[in-house]
Amino acid sequence: MMQYQAKLAIPSAVLGITAEGEKLAGIDFLPPETATLPPQNALAREVCAQLEHYLRDPGFRFDLPLALVGTDFQRRVWQVLQEIPSGSTITYAELAQRTGSGARAVANACGANPVPVVIPCHRVVSRHGLGGFMRGREAGSLAIKQWLLAHERSESIRP
Repeated sequence: MMQYQAKLAIPSAVLGITAEGEKLAGIDFLPPETATLPPQNALAREVCAQLEHYLRDPGFRFDLPLALVGTDFQRRVWQVLQEIPSGSTITYAELAQRTGSGARAVANACGANPVPVVIPCHRVVSRHGLGGFMRGREAGSLAIKQWLLAHERSESIRP
């Protein structure tokens, strides 16, 4: 069973937050009926504060220490993901071109992203539609992706 340092409710899910030492190690999308958990330490408080800021302002840029475990290729993909502006999307093919690889490889790297939302893998879409999210691990994963994209698009229509 995963040991979370916080569980934060967002529309359509609860975010389970894990840390390694003083760095954010993971964000899991949990079912919306999951009980929340107040932050258990200073890092979890900061992660929750920044996520809440993002919920109020979809253009917010995260500034958190990350404990990312992945291959060199995955890390390169995750770096490019962080350069995609809020409210924008790119296709898996475009991401593949930027990283010098194939669309399936970048889709797998997106699916391996340990800190979704903070590293915005939801901004990558298929040429013909929404594409996948969270490797389809959770029921409702595409609804979460749709909500995140709609939330970020709302930034451009605010007064």
